[in-house]
Parts: sequence; C-alpha cells; structure tokens
Amino acid sequence: MPAHGASATSPTDATPPLPLKGVIAVVIGNWLEFYDFLVYTFFAVMIADAFFPAQSEIGRLLGALATFGVGFVTRPIGAAVIGPYADRKGRRAALTLTLLLMALGSAMIALTPPYSRIGIAAPILLLVARLIQGFSCGGEVGPATTYLLESAPPRKRAMLTSWQAQSQSLATLMGGGIGLILAATLSTEALYAWGWRIPFLVGVLVAPVALYIRRQLPETIETRAAERSTSEVLTELVRDHAWPVLFGVLIICGGTISTYVSNYMTTYALTTLKLPVTTATLLTITGALAQMAGVAAGVWSDRFGRKRTLIGWRVAFIAVVFPTFWIITSPTATALTLVAANMFFNFMFSAGIGASYAFMAESFPQSVRSSGLAILYALGVMIFGGTTQFVVAWLIDLTKDPLMPAYYMIAANLLTIVGLALIVPHEEVLRARLAPVRATA
Repeated sequence: MPAHGASATSPTDATPPLPLKGVIAVVIGNWLEFYDFLVYTFFAVMIADAFFPAQSEIGRLLGALATFGVGFVTRPIGAAVIGPYADRKGRRAALTLTLLLMALGSAMIALTPPYSRIGIAAPILLLVARLIQGFSCGGEVGPATTYLLESAPPRKRAMLTSWQAQSQSLATLMGGGIGLILAATLSTEALYAWGWRIPFLVGVLVAPVALYIRRQLPETIETRAAERSTSEVLTELVRDHAWPVLFGVLIICGGTISTYVSNYMTTYALTTLKLPVTTATLLTITGALAQMAGVAAGVWSDRFGRKRTLIGWRVAFIAVVFPTFWIITSPTATALTLVAANMFFNFMFSAGIGASYAFMAESFPQSVRSSGLAILYALGVMIFGGTTQFVVAWLIDLTKDPLMPAYYMIAANLLTIVGLALIVPHEEVLRARLAPVRATA
C-alpha cells in the first residue's frame, strides 16, 4: 500500500477561503502561462515552414512537433526546482517566477528570424525558447493548483481547483480565437511569413499585467516552511510519497494525451482532413468551449466523491472516443457535423479533468503538495503529452489510418483508470492511521 508521511497539515488546516480577486489572479496567470506554451501547436504548420528546411511536408511538420515536444523535457526539471521553491518560499513567489520565464520564451519565438535568414541558428534558438517555456510550465501547475486547493472551503475544493483546467481551456480558446482572426484577415502568404508571430507577441505584451496581479496575492503557507532546503523537501517526497507520484503519472497519462490530441485538431484538420484554415481553427475554438462546460460538470465530485465520479467519467469517455472519430473522419461529414462531434468529444473528456487536480493534490500533505503535484504532472506530460502530437502524426503517416488518435487515447485512458483506482488521498491515510489509536484511547 502507498506510504504517506503524517507530519504535515491537511487541506482543512490551510488558510481561509480565497477572495474572488485572488481566484481571478491565479486563473489569469495560469491562463496566460498555458496560452504561451500551447499557442505553438496552433501554428505548428507555419512554424515548420519557417524554421525547418526538410524537403517533404511531413518532414517539416515532424521537425516542428519534435521541437514542441522538447518543451516537455525540461518540465520535470522546472517542477523539481520551482515546486520545492513554492513549498519553501511560498506559492506567490513561485507563480511570479514562472510567468517571467514563460514571457521570455515567447519573446524568443516571436523575434527569432527564420531559417532562410540565419540558417541553423533559427531552429536552435527555437529549441532554447521551448526549453525555457517547458521549465516554466513545469513549475506552474503545482503552485497554482495547490494555491487554489489550500484557499478553498473543504466542500468546494473541486469547484475551485477545477479552474486550473478551466484556465487551460481559456488558453486554448484564446490561441484558437487569435488563429481564427488571423486566418480570416491575412492572406495565406502573410500568415506563413509573419502572421504566426503575432500570438506570441500578444503573450509577451499581456504578461506584465498578469505579473502585477499575481504579486498582490496573499500567501497560503506558513513562513517557517522557508527554513527547509530544496533537498529536504524532495527527500520527504521521495521517502514518504513516492506511490502517489507514480499513480498520479498514470492519471495524467489519459488526460494529457487526450488534451494534446484535442489541441492537435487544427493541425490534424489541415494535414489529414485537408480542411481550410478557418474550419480547422474553428474545431479548436468550439472544442475549448465544450471543454469548459465539461470541466464545470466535474465539480459533482464535491458531492458524490472524487474517485467514483472520476472513474465514471473516464469510462464514459472511452466509450465515445472511437464513434466520435469515426464521424469526424467520415468523407461525408459536413462542417457542422465535424464541429458538433468534436464538441461532444471534448465535453466528455473534460468532465473528469477538473476534479482530478483536486484529487491528485489531496494525495499529498501541505509540506510537499506543490512539489508532489508539480513533479507528477511534469513527468506525466513529459512522457505522454510531449510525445503525443509527434506520435500521432507519425502513426497516421505510417498506417494511413486517420483513426489512430482514437486508438491511442483509448489505451491511455485505460491507464488513467488504473491510477485513479490505486491512489489514496492523504486524509484517508491519516484517518486509517489514527483509527487504532482512537480505539485504544
């Protein structure tokens, strides 16, 4: 059975509920953080054309997607550095640092000249920018999610913590919306030549606003936590909470693969379904809207229990994946059919996502909560998320089967169910340990 330390406080010992402006501050920062990281995937085809000189279209695309995946390599490093920093110095300090690093990476992508002007230096600078963004994003999830959890009333943890997922959907919506505007207002030549840089500049320009908002946040951990070193935090995590990290990675597997398949829909529609840019981008936007509605449904776990609700939604999602993709790939499908099927798919997927953040965070005591959640999330997205779009594009090209994304998601979400079944919330472990003591008192 998983081992858990009992030295730290439970979520109910944390700070009073966070005021609305505090929730908004965390969500806006996380929204922009993920926008800067994810907007790359909406313009992967244009970035491929600008930075990679391969002769074939698939060669250029795989080069761009591989660079997107490289951003996930440094996420565990960012989690291992910034996660403990948040457990020592505070959630607010860590959230400020991640935002600054992400803005730096976005500026590099926006301003790096193409391969035709500076040669091999162009993809190298792009690679460095993605490594910086990955480091930043790896350190963002743990502090942002734990901040929301620790500031929520006990019976509203899933509702408040689900805004971690909602902010990611907002990021997808923002990226897709900007992409749709650019596709509708610019010529194809202008979009490929320089238009794709605009979304990255937008991320840089709004970063100071989010930074100012985040610096006003009250802290949620005690100041004495700062006396511990990073090595002490990581030692406690590895020694007492390794099993929740492992099972959490399994939970992340299905969610992150499904997320990045969903974010891949613009590229999928362009390269596999051969749809116009406006229609392809519309799939991403409407999918993000459906995700937000689905995440809101996940708060039922506050009433009916985390594990039961999360597993139920995951089983339902697996049941609809193949039929949905069969409809999407049908040669007779209309644009309206594609949008409706894609929205249904995204709703079913995201319904079990919002509450999973609360469930995973509740598996750790406060002393290592930011570190534990950040590391398990970063490991999960590095192993599974960072490779998803590359693997999907490669499998489709290899097999010529447009249904490969569906098969991949079904397998991944079966692993998620295993992780959900095995993980045990920290409070349940404490109650089990205290029961014999109370019985003999």
